[in-house]
Amino acid sequence: MTATMVDLGMQPLSNAYVNVDLADAMEPFFPLHPRVCGACFLVQLPEFQPPERIFRDYAYLSSMSDSWLDHCRRYTGAMVERLGLGRSSLVVEVASNDGYLLRFFKDREIAVLGVEPAANVAAIANAAGVPSLARFFGSALASELRADGKRADLLIGNNVLAHVPDLNDFVQGLATVLAPEGVLTMEFPHLGRLLEETQFDTVYHEHFSYFSLGTAERVFAAHGLVVFDVDALTTHGGSLRVYARHAAHTVPRVSERVAALKRREESQGLQGLEAYAGFAERVREVKRKLLEFLIPLRRAGKHIVAYGAPAKGNTLLNYCGIRTDFIDYAVDRSPIKQGKLLPGSHIPICHPDRIRETHPDYVLILPWNIKDEIAEQLSYVRDWGGRLVVPVPEIKEIE
Repeated sequence: MTATMVDLGMQPLSNAYVNVDLADAMEPFFPLHPRVCGACFLVQLPEFQPPERIFRDYAYLSSMSDSWLDHCRRYTGAMVERLGLGRSSLVVEVASNDGYLLRFFKDREIAVLGVEPAANVAAIANAAGVPSLARFFGSALASELRADGKRADLLIGNNVLAHVPDLNDFVQGLATVLAPEGVLTMEFPHLGRLLEETQFDTVYHEHFSYFSLGTAERVFAAHGLVVFDVDALTTHGGSLRVYARHAAHTVPRVSERVAALKRREESQGLQGLEAYAGFAERVREVKRKLLEFLIPLRRAGKHIVAYGAPAKGNTLLNYCGIRTDFIDYAVDRSPIKQGKLLPGSHIPICHPDRIRETHPDYVLILPWNIKDEIAEQLSYVRDWGGRLVVPVPEIKEIE
């Protein structure tokens, strides 16, 4: 893979939050340079750190976002109705995090099982009554589950496909544990939206791959799975939800939506290298404009803080060279992150109440994909004349 998508320089792992007592210790940085395969047009990063190093003790909790929980609640209702799920059904989720989604199925008295590699996060799910295995999912575990009589009527994977370095083993596992007439749904950020809206901050080491519908379809087909439907979603800056089944089971029929989206991707050039021309320069321009915005404010003595400590924010801050010389502190709702430092930039992470205490002039919203939810939470900032801004796809104040 030699075709460059964008070179974001040397960066730390985006979810490797730093304990304060280790602030002066050596922090490893790795190249963040996604490249494009000229044969299948999958965008990938090299594996500098094994998944066991990245995900065993994870700081991301899906349940911290109200809008994401609402998304999952609506998904549950739609899938129960569409598939006729009931007490005799089994719903399995891979990368189930803290059980945020499976709780909605459990509340409907549907049997659930989560698979979550981060032991600290799986423990939260188990404590909440959502049975979860603290294991990495792949063909070996799938064979164990199948031998134990566990095959999924609905198999779910939300924002996990990008995190898998061995795609073939992972997708073979999906095919193994999926019931003969079961349905698989996978959600992942859409590469087309990433390119269109210069969402370069969604690139980080924990994301090994970046998918179009075409590339995902090819991976599934290699393991006997057919994508029969697709939804375009607004989550995570623009995602796809693909629906798949065993190729040996001929229903449901393939929806026209699949063909329509593939035609759109072809028009974008995603099945070639032309779509990536100019992307790197657009990324550099985002950096220049953000720094041009921040520098005069700091010279004028304005106080700027960051809302959220997401992985995407760490890519942005480290690429742009933004540290405590620009940002006083960051806040985050996750207690796992509070009291630590952002990787690379070493900006301290505080409880959100710190904003009320310090009255900053500007709040930079790093998880811009849920900016509306955050703007509502931070409406009180305007009481003292504070302003809310998002950095991607360009620096913009939220009215």
